Amino acid sequence: MTAVGATAGVWGAKDAQIAYPAPVTSVSAASSAPSVTTAREDQVSRGRTDIRPAPAAKDNKAKAMTGEVKEVKFPTPALTVTGTKYATVGLNIRMVPTQNSKVITVVPTGTKLSITDSTYKGFRFVSYKDKGRWVKNQYLSDKKPKAGPAAASGGISAAPCKLGSKVESGLTRDAIRVHRAICARYPQVTAFGGRRNSSDFHGSGQAVDSMISNSTVGWQIANWVRANAKRLGVSEVIYSQKIWTVQRGSEGWRGMSDRGSRTANHYDHVHVSVYGNRGTG
Repeated sequence: MTAVGATAGVWGAKDAQIAYPAPVTSVSAASSAPSVTTAREDQVSRGRTDIRPAPAAKDNKAKAMTGEVKEVKFPTPALTVTGTKYATVGLNIRMVPTQNSKVITVVPTGTKLSITDSTYKGFRFVSYKDKGRWVKNQYLSDKKPKAGPAAASGGISAAPCKLGSKVESGLTRDAIRVHRAICARYPQVTAFGGRRNSSDFHGSGQAVDSMISNSTVGWQIANWVRANAKRLGVSEVIYSQKIWTVQRGSEGWRGMSDRGSRTANHYDHVHVSVYGNRGTG
C-alpha cells in the first residue's frame, strides 16, 4: 500500500488529525441519497409491496453542471493503519462517508478491523480486505463485544418473545424479527397483533402492532424502529396519527387524516410494516 503525501490539518471536530488532500472520491447527492417515490397514506392499509425507489439519474455529472444535482466530493486519505478495533454491531462497510451511500457489505458483530486515524463527520477510514473503506466510528470498540443473542444480531435480539410466539403464526421473517426485537427491548408492551384476515399488510403477514398506552414509550418504540428500519427490513412505521416511510424518509414524520377512533388513528399501538422476507443484515 502506498501512502499519499499529507499536509498538517484538522480532520474532524474533536482531535487534531492529519488531513489528506486529493485524490477524492466523487458522488452525486442524488446517487448517495435514497430515491423518493410518490408515497401513499391511502396505500398503507392496502398491502402494497411493489413500491420501490425510482432509479437514479443516468447522468448526474451533467446535471451537476446545470445545478439540478449537486455534486459532493469526499476525502480519500492515505491507508495508514494505526491500530485495530472491533465492530459492536453488524457494521456497514461503505465506499464513502455518508449515511445514505451504498453499503458494500456488512461485517458481523465482533469483527476485528484495521483502523486509521482519519475521521470525517462521524465516520472512520479503515482497511477492509486491503482497501480503504468507511464505517461509523461510534460502532467501533477497543474491546471485543461479548457473544449473546443480542450481539449475534448486531444489538437486535432474535430471542423468542417471553410472552409467547403465537402472534408469529403466518408472519414473514422480517415481521418476526420486528416482533422479537420490540418484545426484548420494550417489556412495557404486553400485547402484540400480527396476521389477520384483511387486505392490508396484516393480511400478508407483513405487519406487527405493538400495543402501548404510554405515549412516551410509544414514541421511543416508533423512533427506535425507524432508526433501525434498514436492519429490520421495515418499510413504514405508524404511531399517534403520524406515518414515516422509507420512500419518503427525508420528510420525517408526516401527519395522517383522521380515521375516526383512537385505535384507527394508532394512538394505542405502534404499527410496523415490513417489505417481506430477506436475509439478516
